[in-house]
Amino acid sequence: MFRINEVFRFDGKLYRVLANLPEQQVWISLDDEAALPSLIPKSALANAIDSERIIRADDPYEKLHFLLLEEDSPIKVKRDKNYDLIKPIILNPHFYVPEIRASIMNRLIAEQGSTKQTFYRLLRRYWQRGQMPNALLPDYVNSGGKGKKRSADKKLGRPRKLMPGIGAVIDAHIEKLFRIAIDRYLLTDKKHSFPYAHRKFKSLYETYYPETPESEIPTNWQMLHFFKREYSQVEKIQKRSNKIEYNKDIQPLNGTANSHVLGPGSRFEIDATIADIYLVSDSDRKNIVGRPIVYIVIDVFSRMIAGLYVGFENPSYVAAMQALAMAMTDKVKYCKQYGIDIEESDWPVIGLADVILADRGELLGYQIESLERNFSVRIENTPPYRGDAKGIVERCFRTIQADFKPFAPGVVTANTVKRRGGKDYRLDAALTIHEFTEIILASVLYHNRFCTLEKYDRSIDMPADLSMTPLSLWNWGLQHRTGRLRVVSEDALRVSLFPRTKGTLSELGLCIFGIYYTSQEMVKQGWLHRGKEVSRPESFEVAYDPAVADVIYLFPRKNSAEYWLCGLTERSREFRGCSFWDVWQTTAKQKAAIAESRLVSDQKRRELENFIESKIKLAKSQSAETDGLSNAERITAIRSNRQEAKKQERQRTTNISKPNTKKESAEVIPLTKQPDDYSYPSFINELFEDD
Repeated sequence: MFRINEVFRFDGKLYRVLANLPEQQVWISLDDEAALPSLIPKSALANAIDSERIIRADDPYEKLHFLLLEEDSPIKVKRDKNYDLIKPIILNPHFYVPEIRASIMNRLIAEQGSTKQTFYRLLRRYWQRGQMPNALLPDYVNSGGKGKKRSADKKLGRPRKLMPGIGAVIDAHIEKLFRIAIDRYLLTDKKHSFPYAHRKFKSLYETYYPETPESEIPTNWQMLHFFKREYSQVEKIQKRSNKIEYNKDIQPLNGTANSHVLGPGSRFEIDATIADIYLVSDSDRKNIVGRPIVYIVIDVFSRMIAGLYVGFENPSYVAAMQALAMAMTDKVKYCKQYGIDIEESDWPVIGLADVILADRGELLGYQIESLERNFSVRIENTPPYRGDAKGIVERCFRTIQADFKPFAPGVVTANTVKRRGGKDYRLDAALTIHEFTEIILASVLYHNRFCTLEKYDRSIDMPADLSMTPLSLWNWGLQHRTGRLRVVSEDALRVSLFPRTKGTLSELGLCIFGIYYTSQEMVKQGWLHRGKEVSRPESFEVAYDPAVADVIYLFPRKNSAEYWLCGLTERSREFRGCSFWDVWQTTAKQKAAIAESRLVSDQKRRELENFIESKIKLAKSQSAETDGLSNAERITAIRSNRQEAKKQERQRTTNISKPNTKKESAEVIPLTKQPDDYSYPSFINELFEDD
């Protein structure tokens, strides 16, 4: 019915089964301090079970089974001594019979000199705590009241030997001052030391008790004892670190990156860093151009680096777009640009990922919405200051840079201060951006193909002999897991990734950033014709490649991936062959020049207006008298006055342009036969004929 040592609750009290008899069971109460073994019929137990008066319960002394004691320790010696003392009683099969138990006990007392109180205390502890040797361990764990608050009228602890005075008694008010000093000066992200907080407590204490001598002020140890007793370790850690540092570097890790991915291409992480090296110009190695920006796109499941960008463009959507475009397209052509020949199987990452995880910045906004809308790629952004949320790509930066740092010149060191005999590391720069990209690309290829991931958290279904390299994990995941990569048109993908802006339409063409574009579709629609009756849309959404200003991509319909290719008009021919960075730089200079010339123009305009006003004022003053002529007579004389003025003008012109007849011109003899028509050629047809 019940097994030996099993604990059950009967009418609200705990009992333990000590032995099984044919018709009865031996049990003992766990709640009674004077309990002894007794018998109960099994039929009575069965009736109690039917009436639901008995239920099984947890053993309150179960932890004693797991205690491991050191050899020759005092507590183990005491346990064994107690066990040897009561061993003749507990090993007797009739221990539950009072007469037999008493006779054995009397004999042992006579032989060993112990007392009945000791025997009953040890027997009761042995039976109530599970009938095992560890049940006889003394309760030293309860000694001292660890963690409990003590109160006394005099100072607790050992008396002083070296320091003068007796010491302070810690009461509720002093504990309050302890707590104020600890909360205000110790448990902050400023990370003050404990002695500093205790000195602040002393200042606060002296404000309340100004006549107290220094030796009677509560000591650093008393305050430290209060601090350890009242504050938990978690509370100390949280309050002594700022929220950003705690969330990123201190709080417990609740999982791994692999627990959120299903297979290759399930999730990409993207991030940028400033490389720890200074580079020189491609055109002139004497010119130091600074530190490059490195973007990396990495697959979480396999740790395969899917794409990268190396350049001087600041971390932004424009640079991130180039890294993403490389991550989702063929890598053979890209590597060939840097003299590296690979097969498609060496870097097989081609296609769209299911999720892209990035910082709040580059991929947060309307520009990336086209990728989400057109290709069903989910964009996730990490919270602010949480680099640990994408730890895979963060760790990859350190791995890649470790390959070139020991060898490359111009690597960033601790400081740039010139010490005696030292040199500024920036002056050591020797690599160009093209050479640095070759190094990064070679490091990426090594990482993908040969780097052993010793700390990779393997799944249960991965074979033990699987080579733990990114390429092996990628290929295994494609065969045995769900592959999330989806192949799309490279042109459509690039257009979707290009940054977008709003273009305004007029008879001059489609205008973005102050330059004009046109296309055959726009001409066929009649949008570029002039006239009041012409109807045209006001604006369109436009995608552009920042590296090429010759063409843009116009989206004629909203929520559609269809686009028209538009080229520069003759009005904006000065920007052919330029990038949009050149366009922005040039137009900025043009606007600055126009603004400067406008200041001069406004000044000269005021001078012109003042001159005109003075002349008009003088003319009005001189023509105030009309010599007695009426208005009608003055109007009638306009024609004759005009003829007289024309005659005077002709006479002045004749005197100025009259030729000098004294000089004779020489005869011109042509050396070759000249054409008969000396008129200026006409280009009317070429200018206005249709294309």
